[in-house]
Amino acid sequence: MGRDRARTGLVGRRNECQYLDHLLAEARAGQSGVLVVRGEAGIGKTELLNYLIERAVGCRIVRAAGVQSEMELSYAGLHQLCAPLLSHLDDLPEPQQNALRAAFGMRSGHAPDRFLVGLATLSLLAGAVGDEPLVCVVDDAQWLDRVSAQTLEFVARRLLAESVLLVLAVRESGPREAFTDLRELHVRGLSDRDSRRLLALTGPLDRRVRDLWRTPCAGAIPRCAG
Repeated sequence: MGRDRARTGLVGRRNECQYLDHLLAEARAGQSGVLVVRGEAGIGKTELLNYLIERAVGCRIVRAAGVQSEMELSYAGLHQLCAPLLSHLDDLPEPQQNALRAAFGMRSGHAPDRFLVGLATLSLLAGAVGDEPLVCVVDDAQWLDRVSAQTLEFVARRLLAESVLLVLAVRESGPREAFTDLRELHVRGLSDRDSRRLLALTGPLDRRVRDLWRTPCAGAIPRCAG
């Protein structure tokens, strides 16, 4: 079903899927991109991220997800995203290496300079591109610890022609406003018509049950995530 969904898109999400496809095409052409997918809980942000990952054939993909219980742990979210790329750490300038190693607890010392951590993250992502674009996906970004969120905002403003695509899903009513000055895709509820189409794909339903459920979700079967 995943392959079919990647080929045909999600019910009621044609415009959103086309936009994600456009960003992937730009990344493959050497242009970096940043997108914040914003919407209420359960509206379908995670399904759009999954669609993007399924479409990113031939790209290198790294993923992270904000965890509410880790919001007070500095750099926890950034470490989750960057951990698969740390084999490229030795290629960074020494001050950036040291800053990122200190941030991730790989060396002792004082708290790292946040500017250097931002530069190091930018260099790490760019250095990991190789022959294929790098797609970075962060779900539940509203739960990222503050310094990880600030670092990703710093990176997002400086991505240019590195063939890096950074997409973050953020809950509309999160604990704080995050990533507000970046390009956004607002995800709204499905129309009544698309909701009924989605329900029809699940199999026969009692009409009374069908009429009670006006799903706002993503057009994916069988779950509504994000």
